[in-house]
Amino acid sequence: MYSKKIFQGRLLTGLDKARLLKDELNIHTYEDLLKHYPFRYEDRSRLVTIISLTPTTSSVQLQGYVTKLEKIDKGKKKLVAQFKDQTGQLQLVWFHNFSWIIKKIRPNVLYRIWGKPIFLPQGPIQIMHPEVCFIEAYQKKKITYCLCIMLQKKLKRHQLDTKGIACLQKKLLGQLCTTIEETLPNYLLRRYQLFSLKEAFQNIHFPNDESVLRQARRRLKFEELFYIQLKLLKQKQIYSTKQNGKVFNDLSLFNAFYHHHLPFHLTDGQKQAIKEIYRDIRSGKQMNRLLQGDVGSGKTIVAFLAMLMVVSSKVQVAVMAPTEILAHQHFERFRVFAQHLNLNIALLTGSTKKKEREHTLYRLKVGLLPIVVGTHALLSDAVVFNELGFFIIDEQHRFGVAQRAGLLIKNQVYAPHILIMTATPIPRTLAMTFYGDLDLSTIYELPSGRKPIKTQHYYENFRLKVFQLIKEQLLLGRQVYIVYPLVEASAVLDYHNLMDGYTSVSKAFPGTPIGIIHGKMDGSAKEIEMKRFEKNETRILVATTVIEVGINVPNATVILIESAERFGLSQLHQLRGRVGRGSGQSYCILMTDYRLNKIGKKRMEVMVKTNNGFEIAELDLKLRGPGDLMGVQQSGLLNLKIADLSKDAGILEVARGIAKDIIQQDPNFQQPDHLVIHKEYTRLLASGGDWNRVG
Repeated sequence: MYSKKIFQGRLLTGLDKARLLKDELNIHTYEDLLKHYPFRYEDRSRLVTIISLTPTTSSVQLQGYVTKLEKIDKGKKKLVAQFKDQTGQLQLVWFHNFSWIIKKIRPNVLYRIWGKPIFLPQGPIQIMHPEVCFIEAYQKKKITYCLCIMLQKKLKRHQLDTKGIACLQKKLLGQLCTTIEETLPNYLLRRYQLFSLKEAFQNIHFPNDESVLRQARRRLKFEELFYIQLKLLKQKQIYSTKQNGKVFNDLSLFNAFYHHHLPFHLTDGQKQAIKEIYRDIRSGKQMNRLLQGDVGSGKTIVAFLAMLMVVSSKVQVAVMAPTEILAHQHFERFRVFAQHLNLNIALLTGSTKKKEREHTLYRLKVGLLPIVVGTHALLSDAVVFNELGFFIIDEQHRFGVAQRAGLLIKNQVYAPHILIMTATPIPRTLAMTFYGDLDLSTIYELPSGRKPIKTQHYYENFRLKVFQLIKEQLLLGRQVYIVYPLVEASAVLDYHNLMDGYTSVSKAFPGTPIGIIHGKMDGSAKEIEMKRFEKNETRILVATTVIEVGINVPNATVILIESAERFGLSQLHQLRGRVGRGSGQSYCILMTDYRLNKIGKKRMEVMVKTNNGFEIAELDLKLRGPGDLMGVQQSGLLNLKIADLSKDAGILEVARGIAKDIIQQDPNFQQPDHLVIHKEYTRLLASGGDWNRVG
């Protein structure tokens, strides 16, 4: 690949444009410019007639005559042209560049125009600021597909609009026609009938028809996903050969708990996950395993049994959770289990009192404390372990790579084993991309004896019916969550907010003890409110999404989610998982305004239809895309240029399979066929940036 800096090249006429490309589009090199792909293509080969237009018609191409051109000075100045074909007529309207348009357009001359028709309540069909081309000029250009690029106004003012950037790309392709180096082996190009890189660039930017465009996209998507998978699998291979882990064979504590204190029978999925973990920690290599399971599938007991495999050998375990509420929940549950074996366990968060913190730090350092549960506080330099052999990270997507590395360095002698847990079912394509360097254990079943949660969707005018259901559950001694998307009223978003909601709920349920919890409260205040709810001292808990994960109150049987359209599917499913934890029938009520858009309606339908978190995660990926779903849109962890993880599962599967075979057969890419891979892989590693942060 040719990566010459655009400042140093002869492509641009001035440094100003180069700086604009760098500042506005993050284009620094010729490679960046070639990889600035169109987001949409317009088929200019098809003609339609005026009579065939409908209010839902997108941009179209028409052929006809301009019969009249008139400048209107009243109100907002505009230029209006009457345009007709053999089936009807419409208006072309411009609000600027009048003099240039008047010079260009002549009556009774055949033109092709391109634009989106607008149907006004009264009056003719209009096309605002259409592209107009004299038919002979059009035929000379032979345009079939026109690309569209996302651009800011600042760029357009400097002639760096879609046409301007396309012009630069065309000029660049002409200059680099002999210097674009292939990045994939010839045998892969032949086996999978892939375009060369040069052909792919030419046809992604300037396709002559849909067939070559499709092939160009397929080639570029494959390359992008292939090198990401190659990096992840190479990283995994390095771990397996170089990262030594301590061997743990002592199962005395595990057996004592499993045979005498296990509170329920394990599901087949839980048993399989435990077997996989045990196999890893006695292999002599560092374990890097992701344990995923639906809400309530029993990951916590699997994690505790895994801890016992380690602490029997007199080493320490750390459990890190993203919030104090979740850390406290884990601590309480692990503490109950640990009491059966007289194991010491401590909680360490930002809210831990100074004296208690100092005592905990001392016991960790001298080896008197086998298990510690905490938040980011565990990453502090003050936290020193006697021998950390195993750490567990819950809800990994809420942490960065740096935090995982922060715990790894707590043991300088050998690499601690790592178990990552998530209650957010991850679609297969995302798991292969975001956690492709980890081994995967999945728990699909839920423990027996639990009734499926009944999910219902109601519009605002059914609120009295919803409140009646809540009253019935309160009379049965049950408890209720009511969740709001905002803490305080928003001047922009017209949704129910927590503080107004608390007032309304207090009026609707007089005499009922009501608690409130949200992210703006400090840790101790949140803990007090949660304790009150857990002890049934408050019957209704008004909350934000701070209760999304980790809350376990079996007596809570109703969760009412206000403005449910504000939440993604996976988040709604996580919230729903706060109920259904006991033997009684539980309910999830989704309350929305009746003015739902198409995606909002789809989300509500899916939630009512299924309780399967994996099915919901796949649908959420299609509706929202991987960036929003995994919380990486702003973090820059994954910046795919052309591949789409919600649509390109087939390409990803093939790319990963090929990368896996290459790593197994030729891990250092030394075979003659793989030298091109070695060169591109090395270049990508050296370039750093987003690619180095994948995984």
